[in-house]
Amino acid sequence: MDQTFIQRMGKSLSNLKSEIISNLIVSNEDFKEIVEGMDPKDLADIASDDIDRKMIEAIGSQDLKRLRLIDSALTRIQQGKYGLCMKCGARIPKDRLEAIPYALMCIGCKTQDERRNR
Repeated sequence: MDQTFIQRMGKSLSNLKSEIISNLIVSNEDFKEIVEGMDPKDLADIASDDIDRKMIEAIGSQDLKRLRLIDSALTRIQQGKYGLCMKCGARIPKDRLEAIPYALMCIGCKTQDERRNR
């Protein structure tokens, strides 16, 4: 894989990481506002606040998972292993990496993995 592509993907991963961190900060502030703003209310309002809180937590959880995958991809770039399937060692197509820059597996291995996890 050419160095220009890898450098471009590294920059893309770093930008994505910054965006996720910004979103997590905003999410945590929203979460704090919801918790601090809770007064004794009727049950419907309490249930609504609980749903809002769980949605913010879920979004944060997904972002944290993506953040870990991005950090892993950045480490693989440093190690010279970026773009190689973690399972079979084959090259991951550039199109896949452009769509999912933190992809760990080639399409074939990912498909097998998803089938096994159903």
